[in-house]
Amino acid sequence: MRVMKWSMIALAVAAGTSQFAMASSQDESKGFLEDSSLKLKTRFEYMNRDYKNGASNPSSGTAGYRQDSGLSQLLTYESGFTQGIVGFGLDAMAMGSVKTDGGSGKRGNGLFANDSEGNPEKSQGKVGGAVKLRLSDTTLKYGQQFVASPVFATDDSRLLPEVATGTLLTSKEIKGLELSAGRFTALSKQTGMARDSIGGVSDEDGNHGKGLSGGINIFGASYAFTDNFTAALAASDAEEYFKKYYANLNLTLPINDEQSLNFDLNAYKTKGDKRGDTIDFLGDGVLGVDNNLWSLAAAYSLGAHKFTLAYQQSSGDNAYYYGVDGNSTIFVSNSIQISDFVGREEKSYQARYDLNMATYGVPGLSFMTRYVMGDNIKTNGLGEGKENEWNLESKYVVQEGPAKDLSFRARFANYRSNGAYSAYSADNYDTRLIIEYPLSIL
Repeated sequence: MRVMKWSMIALAVAAGTSQFAMASSQDESKGFLEDSSLKLKTRFEYMNRDYKNGASNPSSGTAGYRQDSGLSQLLTYESGFTQGIVGFGLDAMAMGSVKTDGGSGKRGNGLFANDSEGNPEKSQGKVGGAVKLRLSDTTLKYGQQFVASPVFATDDSRLLPEVATGTLLTSKEIKGLELSAGRFTALSKQTGMARDSIGGVSDEDGNHGKGLSGGINIFGASYAFTDNFTAALAASDAEEYFKKYYANLNLTLPINDEQSLNFDLNAYKTKGDKRGDTIDFLGDGVLGVDNNLWSLAAAYSLGAHKFTLAYQQSSGDNAYYYGVDGNSTIFVSNSIQISDFVGREEKSYQARYDLNMATYGVPGLSFMTRYVMGDNIKTNGLGEGKENEWNLESKYVVQEGPAKDLSFRARFANYRSNGAYSAYSADNYDTRLIIEYPLSIL
């Protein structure tokens, strides 16, 4: 893949704005209120993790059994832009959750924060907002927001999402080309109600986000060469942690109306900074965060069926490290329900099958199953680490009527690791039920 320099991209944007004179998004603005939207998403989530072989609950030190559930609501308002050369707008969010089940002895699934006595909070909530400006097809946004960059991505896998605070510039001046740049100084974790600095974030298992504080700068570019071929580059600088680089190629080859092949290549390179090279980030006695991680997935679609094979490889001084840059910053094939298969020197293999029941007269119903095995994991003097995980998932989305878009999702995972790797990741069963109802109010 030929690497495009940022200066060349900027030059292309400047040339493109003069060569392709056409109506921009700002030209078509109807107004601050006229283009506004108000949405409410209600989510119920039940989560059960049952650790096996005598493993304790890493979060609390109690018996290795976690179970809790809760109900959350996320209200998001997005204004339109005022008319004129430069448009002005505002976005706002308000969210909260309540616990329906789960005591201190079963905590640790990441649905709720713990109070001063170590018990899960009964309720929690937070609000945020952002201002935004738009010129032509370029938007500048500052404040609290959700981000989906491969080098900085907020997580929405529990009741409430992570929320980032900072500035993001997005430009779509040339058809097919999207450029982005931003700086973020805070990341509120999923159970965190405060505005936390970058680096003060960790998941309930304590796997990510240990240690330092600072900011993170991100850059990104994606281009659709055709409807079936896209490429993306991204880079980030998490101060006092690492610099991270990402590349993606995605190609779809249509065979006929019922068949197609898709190839998806993802790659990361992480390079620790001066201080990061001297810190044991993962707590296993290994210093540094230098890592190379890549995956290649090939998917064959045949009507209602899709068959996927994937290979993933991690190499370097340590496992792939993320979390201070968002707990969803891992755009690779074998990052699944429990494990990411990103251990030091790990090689992993996936087989997956998807079924869309619309072809069989039940639109909205789908099934998925996959199996991933990883080996060659380098441990701290314990021998070769190995792990495997099997996932089973079913989802149904109501297609019409008053409950349109109401979804029911059941997920199950069976995770196992060998003796050399059990100290890093313990055997467990993971069962989840997620019911979600998105409602468009405006």
